[in-house]
Amino acid sequence: MAERICVARIGAAHGVKGEVKLWSFTADPAAVADYGPLESQDGTQRFEIEAVRAAKDHLVARLSGVRDRDAAQRLTNLDLYVPRDRLPAPAPEEFYHADLIGLRAEGRDGAVLATIVGIHDFGAGDLLELRAAGSSSTVLMPFTAETVPVVDIAGGRIVIDPPHDLFN
Repeated sequence: MAERICVARIGAAHGVKGEVKLWSFTADPAAVADYGPLESQDGTQRFEIEAVRAAKDHLVARLSGVRDRDAAQRLTNLDLYVPRDRLPAPAPEEFYHADLIGLRAEGRDGAVLATIVGIHDFGAGDLLELRAAGSSSTVLMPFTAETVPVVDIAGGRIVIDPPHDLFN
């Protein structure tokens, strides 16, 4: 399991006083401010959320050490992480997306079809990004109970029921 979990992504600067647009990946978007300091993936940058408010489809945040638009713009598209132990344990039948990355995707017959390389949400629900076995290209598949009837994190796998032509 991942030791750190990506909980947010900084978007563009918001205004001239160093605020940023913030996309939260937590179940309750505002809860991202409750998990303590957030770090860049490599751990070289660390931020406290000093203030956060809801906007149309994102949050607007004031981060420690970011006081002007130029500083905010340098952070655009920066993913923010927290140690797993700061987050609540997932409920039964729930999991963190980070725990899915790298799992093998098997067909109902047990044949390994692909590996999960990403999970995306472009607004219409989660999509799994799968790299087909023996291929360098990836495909996207809806992440629904119908297409993914089994998620077995402990077993390192999911069972998928892909469309017949997905890997062709």
